[in-house]
Amino acid sequence: MKLWMVILGSSLLITGCVTQQTAPLVKRPVKEINATKEYADAPRAPKKDIELKEVEDTNFSSEYMYPETKSKKKKPATVETTAVPTTPTPSVSSMSKGECIAMIGQEKFNKYTQMLGNEASAIKRCQMLKAL
Repeated sequence: MKLWMVILGSSLLITGCVTQQTAPLVKRPVKEINATKEYADAPRAPKKDIELKEVEDTNFSSEYMYPETKSKKKKPATVETTAVPTTPTPSVSSMSKGECIAMIGQEKFNKYTQMLGNEASAIKRCQMLKAL
């Protein structure tokens, strides 16, 4: 029994170490495509006879093509004749440092100050947040 196991093991070892030879690759000839061949995938003829209708473009109406909606009526522009220059007023009321800190907290205020460079920029950021 030991003899058979030794013979089997050595034969497996020898067969595992031997490299297997592969057959050389043979190039197969490439079939040429005949360009003049007619294919059977031609479209079929329609089942019904379709007659095209003539279109008349004499009935164009701008009211039909571009109707006015009730929600988007334009107001007439009024022109002011006053010569007094007006200064633009800020849309957001000015905010102090204390109001900003009360709104977002000291940690975020310090973070915005460090990130944006100065306290004025951090206050502007607070004004933007308040506007939202």
